[in-house]
Amino acid sequence: MLRPAASGPSVIVCNTCRHSGDAREDAYGVRGGARLFALLRDLAQNDPAYAGLSVEEMPCLFACTDFCTVHIRAHDKVGYVLGRFTPDADAARAILDYALHYAASEEGRVAYADWPEGVKGHFIVRVPPAGFVAQ
Repeated sequence: MLRPAASGPSVIVCNTCRHSGDAREDAYGVRGGARLFALLRDLAQNDPAYAGLSVEEMPCLFACTDFCTVHIRAHDKVGYVLGRFTPDADAARAILDYALHYAASEEGRVAYADWPEGVKGHFIVRVPPAGFVAQ
């Protein structure tokens, strides 16, 4: 059930997420999570600014009411689950821009002033790394 993942800063995308609160799939029959993953992957692969980030997919992050969900994580850093995104290029860029600030942070805390507008209001939970709790 588990498979190895990248060891650096990662954006893990739920590829089975609903397209929106009202629709499971878009007009083309594609789930929102699959659409968001494709946008994030393509942007990360084609923009050198995101070279240090890994974008990976997995089925169901169990945040179904918060469709289009991602988990931003790195070793020994607080991780974050964000959701309720519209699966479009603007959301993908905001998520990756936030992930860049996150990757540059010491413990995973990004100053609010550095949050891209597109991630504000999308945080669901923060997850402490194994062996730690946040202060």
